[in-house]
Amino acid sequence: MSDPIPMTREAYKRLKDEIERLEKEELPPILERLAAARAEGDLSENAEYHGARESQGLLMAKISDLKSRAARAQIVDMSLINHDEIRFGATIVVKRLRDDKTITYQLVGAGDEDFAAGKILVTSPLGKGFLGKKVNEIAEIKVPAGINKYEILEVKYDE
Repeated sequence: MSDPIPMTREAYKRLKDEIERLEKEELPPILERLAAARAEGDLSENAEYHGARESQGLLMAKISDLKSRAARAQIVDMSLINHDEIRFGATIVVKRLRDDKTITYQLVGAGDEDFAAGKILVTSPLGKGFLGKKVNEIAEIKVPAGINKYEILEVKYDE
């Protein structure tokens, strides 16, 4: 089995809700299209049948992936996390020392990442580089262009 995926209880609920929505709202119309296409007879040249089968395959693959992530979910109780250091769920404000740019990141689990919004995977090289650090410490993180150094300015957690 693959590695566990850390996530909040809310992220886990969103994942389960998405699985249920796909199975109850998106899958039935595809199955109806398949049944209607089968009723037309010869399937070898039935474009509607082949299109519905492809749609079904893509949707089932997506559902399977989401179920796999749900099975590997490791719910993190945010109240048990040491709020003095950077851990899963932290929102951090850092200063990149090479250009003095201040950046805000939130360390999230798989499925919640959105780099443009500052949500980075806790398991990414950047996320791992911040783990365990405290305010005023320097994180040295290897990137393809070398090593970036970040000063930790703030660590906070949503309650």
